[in-house]
Amino acid sequence: MEARLLKIKEVADMLGVSLSFAYILTKRGDLPTIRIGNAIRVRAEDLERYLKEKAAQNEPRSIFPHHKK
Repeated sequence: MEARLLKIKEVADMLGVSLSFAYILTKRGDLPTIRIGNAIRVRAEDLERYLKEKAAQNEPRSIFPHHKK
């Protein structure tokens, strides 16, 4: 069992967002967390999943999705 656990500061740095926004992502459930005592951690695989979901949401869509020739 080898799960890479990231500190919220690391998550913020990796995403290029503020520390407070990284905390918002965890509070609203976008990024699941693991609590170890007072420490909050994010599994690296959960961060990767979040990024893949965001990338899929941002893929360009056809302007004419129902256009037929």
